[in-house]
Amino acid sequence: MISVDCISKKYNKLLANDDVSLYVKSGELTVLLGPNGAGKSTLIKCICGLLRFKGTITIGGFDNLTPDAKRLLGYAPEIPALYPMLTVYEHLEFIAKAYRLKDWETYAEELLVRFDMSDKRAKLGKELSKGMQQKASICCAVLPRPKAVILDEPLVGLDPHGIREIKTAITGLKQDGCALLISTHNIESVEEDWDTTCIMKSGKIAAVCRRGEMPEGKTLEDIYFSIAEGAV
Repeated sequence: MISVDCISKKYNKLLANDDVSLYVKSGELTVLLGPNGAGKSTLIKCICGLLRFKGTITIGGFDNLTPDAKRLLGYAPEIPALYPMLTVYEHLEFIAKAYRLKDWETYAEELLVRFDMSDKRAKLGKELSKGMQQKASICCAVLPRPKAVILDEPLVGLDPHGIREIKTAITGLKQDGCALLISTHNIESVEEDWDTTCIMKSGKIAAVCRRGEMPEGKTLEDIYFSIAEGAV
């Protein structure tokens, strides 16, 4: 569903992504795992069409910059970008109009209930806490029922209840056949549901791990720290 082929991205002399390739299948969760500065967020922004890059990215077979690709993709950035003077529900209305959705109201109400935000529907974006902004951003990302969803550090700033709700939502999206790509530097946040983990370091994918195909006696944590700390 999400195909990334030989992506490179430079900021002046800094090579943030260096010939990166990966593929995210429908119904699977692929994790970008790595320390801060590894190039995870840059890669995600390239996939979402927010940065120029060298290489090829397709979503559902469509070039990632085309309207057809964008209709298939939901994205929640690490730092929520809500409109300060729109309410939570007005954000959902905005997304519904932008995607020309029909009969979206029932699903919008379900999302507000799922993320425990029904009582925040009339709150302005500027009045929400970081955690509430994150949950509102994810609601907007999944309202169009996309076939692929990208979440950049989705659990940062959330309380335990919010973390549980988003993990439940991630599980539900997988079960619905959605292709999921999640960026994080926290191994514990993804240890339950991941199918493939791409460990990034210095702009490259240093290792690709598949659940059920791990080296004998090795955990994801073992492999991550051997790479992050430069051990063999």
